[in-house]
Amino acid sequence: MLPEFDLLRPQTLPEALAMLAEQAPDVMPLAGGTNVIIELRDGHSYPKLLMDVSKLRELHGIRRDDGHIVIGGGTTLAELLTHPLIVEHGLPLQQATAVLANPLVRNRATVAGNLVNASPAADTAPPLMALGAEVELTSQAGSRRVPLDEFIVGVNETLLRPDELVTAIHWPVPPARSAAGFYKIGLRKADACSVINAAVMVVWDESGRCQQARIAIGAAAPRPVRARKAEAALQGQPLTDDVIAEAAHLATQATQPIDDIRGTAAYRRRMAEVIVRRLLTSIAQTLNR
Repeated sequence: MLPEFDLLRPQTLPEALAMLAEQAPDVMPLAGGTNVIIELRDGHSYPKLLMDVSKLRELHGIRRDDGHIVIGGGTTLAELLTHPLIVEHGLPLQQATAVLANPLVRNRATVAGNLVNASPAADTAPPLMALGAEVELTSQAGSRRVPLDEFIVGVNETLLRPDELVTAIHWPVPPARSAAGFYKIGLRKADACSVINAAVMVVWDESGRCQQARIAIGAAAPRPVRARKAEAALQGQPLTDDVIAEAAHLATQATQPIDDIRGTAAYRRRMAEVIVRRLLTSIAQTLNR
């Protein structure tokens, strides 16, 4: 049974931000509700007020703006699956969305909601981190952008202040000489929380050497993490089998896995290495075509 609460329904973003400024921290924004309703039902959260932001047009849409891809925070996961800008410039995010939950959830859940929930296994976080995404946080006082790999700070914990909304996610349009990918291991092929997941993006120069790399791993630490030692090992190197193997091995040093009902720490650590190696190998094959 759900606890009693009052529901606010702002019609515009300025109205919503005014409500947050007046009522914080006693108000909880609600969009898709796929996490919030479960928390309420299970007694993990007792907000006095819920604020429905699902209809705010300012939070919706996918566009290209000044060399960046911009996703409104209220955009649903289902909208990411076929949008041409996501397919062309955000492939790892599209791949992650395709294996996240089920169609019913994807039709309701939002990008901002998945990030704000800050699950260590959040499937949208590693691909967005690999893409170099920033989160736009807005209050009545103004907006600020925070790199996604700094925004999530722990289990269900972010830098979002009580009077702020995640209004958009931004990342630079990847250069032509780049490739990226995402892979997830779950107990089922669909509607399953990640046992381990990872996303990789590589930019190469004219000689085929790695110019920049981002590697992000989820479900292997209290928050999704960047494998910075692995990224550094790729810098300036050709994507040979030996270089890839070394980077994949170094990627495990960023992880702090645990044993739980879905898998052991040792399995997660080993699969993190396997997944990163496979993603880098796939990118190397793209480069050599």
